[in-house]
Amino acid sequence: MKFEIMRERLVEGLNDVMKAVSSKTTIPILTGIKMDVSSEGMRLTGSDSDITIQTFIPAEEDGEQIIRVAQGGSIVLQAKVFGEIIRKLPTNDVEIEITGNFQTHIRSGKSEFHLIGLDAMDYPQLPEIQDDRLFTIPADLLKTINRETVFAVSSSETRPVLTGVHWEVKDGQLVCVATDSHRLARRKTTLETLPEGEYSVVIPGKSLNELNKILDDTSEAVEIVMTNQQVLFKSKHILFFSRLLEGNYPDTSRLIPAEYKTNVTVNGRSLLQAIDRASLLAREERNNVVRFSASEGNDVEVSSNSPEVGKVEEQLQAQSIEGEELKISFSAKFMMDALKAIDGQDVVIQFSGAMRPFVLKSALDDSILQLILPVRTY
Repeated sequence: MKFEIMRERLVEGLNDVMKAVSSKTTIPILTGIKMDVSSEGMRLTGSDSDITIQTFIPAEEDGEQIIRVAQGGSIVLQAKVFGEIIRKLPTNDVEIEITGNFQTHIRSGKSEFHLIGLDAMDYPQLPEIQDDRLFTIPADLLKTINRETVFAVSSSETRPVLTGVHWEVKDGQLVCVATDSHRLARRKTTLETLPEGEYSVVIPGKSLNELNKILDDTSEAVEIVMTNQQVLFKSKHILFFSRLLEGNYPDTSRLIPAEYKTNVTVNGRSLLQAIDRASLLAREERNNVVRFSASEGNDVEVSSNSPEVGKVEEQLQAQSIEGEELKISFSAKFMMDALKAIDGQDVVIQFSGAMRPFVLKSALDDSILQLILPVRTY
């Protein structure tokens, strides 16, 4: 196997697939990156057996030669070492040659490295995925949906299914829900390309975070294929596989209150900043609790009291307050995460009592819903 490649394109490809490689894997070959070279170009694959990322670098693009292949072949190279070497090579032209016994020679300018490779035949095969449950979604919308839900997944492994986001397809809608049983984030999206039927999967939150790092902020379509054990995201040169979480996701629709006693409409950004300031004093204690009260005259008060540190009170003008007066306490972090997901728009907060879960929505549309459980304070 022997070829030349532009260093910057190889670095880009390695940056993408390295996101799937973990040093903690129990399968030694997965600490490496698999490289397949043919006359069409190069495929790079990285995996930790939960996530697999494959990227393709074409031999020629827009009339520019990126790879010159003298002889094709496959090899697995230690991801960390190989990545560092390629990043630090002196010129943009890299020549890679593999001789007997997987000896790998990397040359650039006057610099030459010799690495010991591994047999690509020992590298796990990519899962076979049928395209019967395929739909497309613009990359920037997919990133937004992930950003508005993933933060609410559970970080505790006691209920593994809650460490993922529940994606459900039905009635022409994709509904994504995440909860850690103290809060919930839900995002509904209407898509034209959804296939017939109803199905649902639970995608690990970690996978969706890694996917967001790879996708571009463009409206380019990403193809999504779901099977019983895997989900595949396909964008122009990248395949991103993730295993799915097993187990039944709880029915969260029952958690969302049907009626409300107090409705507050307020500017999301002002409220976020006020809670951020109030939490400065609450941070000292483990609970990070902020109090919120709504009374007549469209006045909202955000306050926090920490016996050892001091207290803070801040008045905010709401656009409207309807219903009963209310005093409630909640986690500042949960509330700030929820407001960031709704992102600076005017927010409607709907309360059904001081000890009942409350709901945040954007005043403009109800595709995003955030639900938070209050904290008992006496």
